[in-house]
Amino acid sequence: MEALIEVILPVFLVLGFGYVAVWRGLFSDAGVDGLMKFTQHFAIPCLLFRAVSTLDLGQNFDWRLLLSFYTGALTGFAAGLLGARLMFRRTWEDSVAIGFIGLFSNSVLLGIPITERAFGVEALTPNYAIIAVHSPICYGVGLTAMEIVRNRGAGLVRTSGAIFRAMFRNALVIGIALGLAVNLGGIPVPLVVQNAVDLMVKAALPAALFGLGGVLARYRPEGDLRTVLFACAVSLVLHPAVVWGMGTMLGLSTGQFRSAVLTAAMAPGVNAYIFANMYGAARRVAASAVLFATLGSILTVWVWLALMP
Repeated sequence: MEALIEVILPVFLVLGFGYVAVWRGLFSDAGVDGLMKFTQHFAIPCLLFRAVSTLDLGQNFDWRLLLSFYTGALTGFAAGLLGARLMFRRTWEDSVAIGFIGLFSNSVLLGIPITERAFGVEALTPNYAIIAVHSPICYGVGLTAMEIVRNRGAGLVRTSGAIFRAMFRNALVIGIALGLAVNLGGIPVPLVVQNAVDLMVKAALPAALFGLGGVLARYRPEGDLRTVLFACAVSLVLHPAVVWGMGTMLGLSTGQFRSAVLTAAMAPGVNAYIFANMYGAARRVAASAVLFATLGSILTVWVWLALMP
């Protein structure tokens, strides 16, 4: 109960403030769009740049950590895709979009603040190692699968071009890439720039959580409820369970294990809806799954925290 009250609820209360503010008309939709644009395109890329530029790459990019987490993510993608296709008879395009729900956990807006509140700032290093390749891997898998089913295996050049453009126009990927360039190149960042970036970083998570609540207020539960609940179960249960098993088998350190499982246990982010909307596939299922899984994760994350070593 202590973890629920002290770790999880403060994060979801900030999110809830945003939800209620938009629901009651105290904060406009235009304000939410502006806030999310600020956080997603500027503040969070600054956070990722700062973290990756100072990360000890040799020590923290442990193949066992990444293999554990991304085995769970890819299992979630495969389970969502095949379940949607074989159990619920969705089209291949819908099935890929539903698979993306099980693939893309909300590693930044929920994973970072909950891990920090549970285990402290020093526990975030494995989180940043996961996040550094999260968007490229997840978007790479999702876009590749969607382009293949849309083109039915044809047009490799077109498929590759779509993947490249989508990933490298993403502000989060740009922030990570710049951080890697500074880190690997040993490029000194002037103190005044560091201080400016740190100011942006301080605003990133609370503003993003408030904005995420405002975005969720727009969603209305629609679509096939069974499919939505299936997608939520894949995201909140199967994905972290596979990471738990892989992390145990590969002997992750306690810190790595906690970060990997908690990140996997996060609800799918708004990116799941953005991906579905981009292709016009399973949009109602994606929107409802993001809303239901975010609410459900209050309890499921509590359970995963209680089981943690």
